[in-house]
Amino acid sequence: MPGITGLAMLAGVTSAHAQSTGIAVCDEFLTKYDSCVASKVPAEQRATYKSQIDQMRKTWIDLSKNPSTKATMESTCKQTMDTTKASLTALGCTF
Repeated sequence: MPGITGLAMLAGVTSAHAQSTGIAVCDEFLTKYDSCVASKVPAEQRATYKSQIDQMRKTWIDLSKNPSTKATMESTCKQTMDTTKASLTALGCTF
């Protein structure tokens, strides 16, 4: 039974990470950021980065559901991507 519970929990985590914001540029950024963290960030720092990604995804999903904020989401995501790219270059992330 513990194996099944572990798989169910893992499936929940995977689906949370795969949840779409509904904005292509936002989803692309989150996917690239997540991949960078998984492959380049030192293991002892990954949890912090993953938490930030998860919070960003949740915020963006919430914002994309509101018609008055959804219109600005593409530019917000592009700006965030540009800022984040610069800060992650030192870790060897390119996107």
